[in-house]
Amino acid sequence: MSESSRAAIPAGAEPHGPADRATIWKVIAASAVGTMIEWYDFYIFGSLASILAGTFFPQGNTTLALLQTLATFAAGFAARPFGALFFGRIGDLVGRKYAFLVTLLIMGGATFVIGLLPGYATIGVFAPLILLFLRLIQGLALGGEYGGAATYVAEHVPDNRRGFYTAFIQTTATLGLFLSLLVILGVRSLMPAEEWARWGWRIPFLLSGVLVIVSLFIRMRLKESPLFTRMKAAGKTSTRPVAESFGSTARWQTMLIVLWGAAAGQAVVWYTGQFYALTWLETVGKVDFVQVRTIIAVALAAATPFFIVFGALSDRIGRKKVMMAGNLLAAIFIIPIFQVMWRHTPAGGTYSPVILTLCVFVLVLFVTIVYGPIAAFLVESFPARVRYTSVSLPYHVGNGYFGGFLPVIATAVVAFATAKPDDFPVQPQLAGLIYPVSVALITFVLGSFLLKETHRARIDDEDFVGVDTRVNPLVFGLLIALTAGALLLADLYLLPTFTPAGEPPYVQYGFRILLLIVALVVVVPRLMRRKSAA
Repeated sequence: MSESSRAAIPAGAEPHGPADRATIWKVIAASAVGTMIEWYDFYIFGSLASILAGTFFPQGNTTLALLQTLATFAAGFAARPFGALFFGRIGDLVGRKYAFLVTLLIMGGATFVIGLLPGYATIGVFAPLILLFLRLIQGLALGGEYGGAATYVAEHVPDNRRGFYTAFIQTTATLGLFLSLLVILGVRSLMPAEEWARWGWRIPFLLSGVLVIVSLFIRMRLKESPLFTRMKAAGKTSTRPVAESFGSTARWQTMLIVLWGAAAGQAVVWYTGQFYALTWLETVGKVDFVQVRTIIAVALAAATPFFIVFGALSDRIGRKKVMMAGNLLAAIFIIPIFQVMWRHTPAGGTYSPVILTLCVFVLVLFVTIVYGPIAAFLVESFPARVRYTSVSLPYHVGNGYFGGFLPVIATAVVAFATAKPDDFPVQPQLAGLIYPVSVALITFVLGSFLLKETHRARIDDEDFVGVDTRVNPLVFGLLIALTAGALLLADLYLLPTFTPAGEPPYVQYGFRILLLIVALVVVVPRLMRRKSAA
């Protein structure tokens, strides 16, 4: 533990947060239910990827249709950082509660409309285009939700139990996926397969409207975060949260350290253990639709309490130790676990749903280790006046890009490895795992050296920052090089999967234009400030 962390809680100071435990649980319940419903909305798309591929995209090449559906799924993740900036700014200017009320309405509305959207056979190319637009709207909304919920809960609870209480928010992503699987399995069991494929799959999307109304009623009764209320009354809130969060080299270094040293590894472990496991079992392992979702649902239900366990453990031994242990375990054991799974799938050996469920349980256990403490870590890493904005961006870049694109990347790598098996160090069906293992190892190494311990920080200090903000040219250069390398690989190998054969690479063109705009937005103001200072 660093000396700055030890000094963060003055001797004799009372822990931050209300003494009324009933208030804390009310805040957690209202925040968690709404966030879980938003995750439900977001993940029913991924859970039904194989069905959506046949409904909204032209048929002929099943693998290409699935890749295009997964790419549309990933597009929602691509939008999440932009939602983080937009709603994060609102949350730091206007209030935490207002921002995540708006995100809930937007997410629920977009999901409901997907349930009504005609398919490719009815409206042709407009079907995938409208679907993509709705998916982007979902991503924007989710980008503003998580940071708000995590910040809102953290600003209500005692400092010395922040990991425990915020871990309940960490369960919401898995519970949202679990709920989506339960609803899908329940609706699927009530009708013949033909009816399910034709119209029954729409019911889980339409049900979102009811869930959102219930959650909105619960959240409307909440009050604003007491910490934000005090800062606003004292005139200490930020007037330019985006500029404060990203307006200097030191701020960018902090963001990149949090991204590469924590969020990126957490993201790939999360999506490998839950989403890619589902896609892989169904498309590679050839496990039945219902049985795949039953396996995942049982494993999720068994592992979910461990989010709380590891969140609480991080209150005692520190966030960094727990998160780095999870990344290392995942990097070592992901491929061996999938090897065991392969031998017990219909495609690879003797089918055993029990062994597959146990394997997925272990994968999700790794998820709980890296994900349980990360909300508390992120909240502690940034000052209160720009916390909503600052927490949201690295989390959603990590989960939106490193995690959200994982199914697309891994599925594409499996297809390449199947065509050229001699070019890969593992069996073709396991080749997609090279990506999450590599990212988890990078996070373990960088996080072990660059992250500081934050679990003794007081977050009611509006200027406190839980990471080292001094610019280190070597560290900053390494982080920039890693980021540039990741963007280059995405441009060369990932983005072409978004473009049908024979079509111009419009997605790549748009990606390059977007990068240029972001670079200009970052660089030009700094050059102008230097010129005016001179």
